[in-house]
Amino acid sequence: MLVGIPKETKKAEFRVAAIPAGVRTLCETGHKVFVERRAGEGSGFSDEEFKKAGAEIIEDKKKLFDEVELILKVKEPLLEEYELFHEGQILFTYLHLAADKSLAQALLKAKVVGIAYETVQKDDGFLPLLAPMSEIAGRVAPLVGSFYLAKHKGGSGKFIGGVPGVPPARVTILGGGTVGMNAAKMAAGMRARVAILDVNIERMGYLDDIMPSNVITLMANSYSLEKALPDTDLLIGAVLIPGAKAPRLVTRKMLRLMREGSVIVDVAVDQGGCVETTHPTTQDNPVFEVDSVIHYCVANVPGVYPQTSTLALTNVTLPYVLKIANKGYKNALREDAALARGLNVINGKLTCRGVAKVHNLPFFSIEEVLN
Repeated sequence: MLVGIPKETKKAEFRVAAIPAGVRTLCETGHKVFVERRAGEGSGFSDEEFKKAGAEIIEDKKKLFDEVELILKVKEPLLEEYELFHEGQILFTYLHLAADKSLAQALLKAKVVGIAYETVQKDDGFLPLLAPMSEIAGRVAPLVGSFYLAKHKGGSGKFIGGVPGVPPARVTILGGGTVGMNAAKMAAGMRARVAILDVNIERMGYLDDIMPSNVITLMANSYSLEKALPDTDLLIGAVLIPGAKAPRLVTRKMLRLMREGSVIVDVAVDQGGCVETTHPTTQDNPVFEVDSVIHYCVANVPGVYPQTSTLALTNVTLPYVLKIANKGYKNALREDAALARGLNVINGKLTCRGVAKVHNLPFFSIEEVLN
């Protein structure tokens, strides 16, 4: 198979979809790999390293897209990339189509085969290609939140860990999944008082067992949230429904319960966000204020830690890339149920129920489109 790895175009996105070791593996199994010039530079991989691994370096992004059958990316295509795809081309990347109707429509129009990292899902519900990035984003969230609590950044001036005789900050985390659990670990390690809100009693029991004593769990409902918000210094949005738009748990009215200078880090922003006042930001301009509450809503947090996140991502994506390349996408999807759940669009048809529902578009089952 002809495989293409373009340079990412999203602001402050330094990751690359494959590393030289992965390129070598693909080449050794009989595939041809094209890498756009300087695609790996942000992650510390030179064009020369990719060449030594067997790749051909391509100067022109359009030429790369024209040549290949399988496009490997990290982040969703941007507007300037919409016209580069051709019918039947396979796109394997994070898509987050529930938060972007225009992208969903563009991929449907182009009749590409779009497989989304974030909806590849095991039978037990585990999301293997989302998990490592969720771990990083979760661990970064309290660090970023603590930074913006600083008075000179517009925050309240409360130090997240406190000191003897002075209480630490209160951190409220919406969601006890991978992001929430990792955010809680980090915030607890910073000595904050942490509350995790979730709806799954079994998950809360697990978290209660493994977390230190400065972390508590609460049932997620509007009553608990309204009680928690007035004392919250840092709110972390970590709610995920695979393939669907994130539920808006914090309304604009609820936001007014928060103190001036408190901070929201909405990690769920790439799925639409779980705070009504959320909208995506970039590292160039990462924060904005609503009702004197600072919002940090960068949609690709792991992208600025590429020497960690690129390796973590490609460790888990490469086995699936090899399945697609070695077997062809149809056989790979038929043989691997987890990968099949990753299929979002194919031949102008939408195969992710959550995306179809939020955008009011026709839905087709995997069985229908692969027959």
